[in-house]
Amino acid sequence: MSAFVDEAQLNVRGGDGGAGCVSFRREGPVAFGGPNGGDGGDGGSIWLEADHNVASLLAFRDHPHRRAGDGVHGMGKDLHGRRGEDLIVKVPEGTVVRDMYTGEVLADLAGHGARFQAARGGQGGRGNARFLSNRRRAPKFAEQGEHGKERWLKLELKLMADVALVGFPNAGKSTFISVVSAAKPKIANYPFTTLEPHLGVVRLDESTEFVIADIPGIIEGASEGRGLGHQFLRHIERARVLCLLIDLAPMDGMDPHEQEKVLLHELGQYRPDLLERPRLVLGTKTDAATPEAISTWNGEAISAVTGAGVRKALGRLAVLVGEARSAEPPRQSAITIRPIPEGTTIDKVGESEFRLSGRDVERAVALSDVTTPDALNYIDERLKNLGIPRLLARAGATDGCVVHIGTFSFDYVPET
Repeated sequence: MSAFVDEAQLNVRGGDGGAGCVSFRREGPVAFGGPNGGDGGDGGSIWLEADHNVASLLAFRDHPHRRAGDGVHGMGKDLHGRRGEDLIVKVPEGTVVRDMYTGEVLADLAGHGARFQAARGGQGGRGNARFLSNRRRAPKFAEQGEHGKERWLKLELKLMADVALVGFPNAGKSTFISVVSAAKPKIANYPFTTLEPHLGVVRLDESTEFVIADIPGIIEGASEGRGLGHQFLRHIERARVLCLLIDLAPMDGMDPHEQEKVLLHELGQYRPDLLERPRLVLGTKTDAATPEAISTWNGEAISAVTGAGVRKALGRLAVLVGEARSAEPPRQSAITIRPIPEGTTIDKVGESEFRLSGRDVERAVALSDVTTPDALNYIDERLKNLGIPRLLARAGATDGCVVHIGTFSFDYVPET
């Protein structure tokens, strides 16, 4: 049986852009006509998409790398390269996407079909036909394709359920969900039987059904991370209704009212708004509890083994779920949009060395052949148009300083 995985790391890389082509028309006796090199295709991007048919993050546990298709290189006769294929990576509804190193939330894919661009593909290079001008009649250079973006992400799954069963270990949650739905969790008479959440669909009639989640047992101190507290508690966050199951025949002898008090404390410590959710408190195991324990419990009670009180409890939950659904606006996915950085940054990397970074300046020197006079003149024009000489002067560059842009380097000469 497949494991339930609710955390995973994911490495994504957009496809590289295809290189532009250097080509010239050949017309009869004319060996070199005008330039007709086509552009390279853009690289494909990687998108994460929420899908209600995906249950967990298991697909990323052993295979964390995803890469989109590369763009095709341009060709002669003004033939442009084909764009690389986008890669759509399916994740469960309720997946939160974070930057693995900063922890920043980039996307919260709460609803089916929500998408997030995880890695942008590289831009294709321009062919030599694009560099034709009155002063440059036969350009013998083209642009290289841009590399696709790469990043590491952390994926966290927060279950989407109508009802979350909350209780101490061995409170009867697994037995309850196995009786009221088709879920088949492991059931045994020892604490921490359930180590992963289980979802089940409760269907009362043709028009009434809801999703119920069996959350692994909460213990005192869970809100502070004791045991696997935070890992389990986060699955309760999205539940519309909470159902607290109180063991009326506990093995450790903890008083039922004390159980309820501790559970509410842990929920409030983790997220105070959880205490405002609709909730139903049920005493469990009336078949095993003493008459005295049952008589001192002043709330509703059930026995999942005998079925006593179960149908009535499900009816109460159905009413609470219906009211919560009516009062709740449609769940919205949150996406953090980061505009492509503009401008150029400069860093001093040595006594007399500087490094320039920025998409525009790096594209200005990303040529197929930087040894020809035409190419060097083009680079010089582009850097002047971007204001690079003034930027270097303000940064303290002097005559003869070495300037690095990507893999391209040159000696700085002040403007006269």
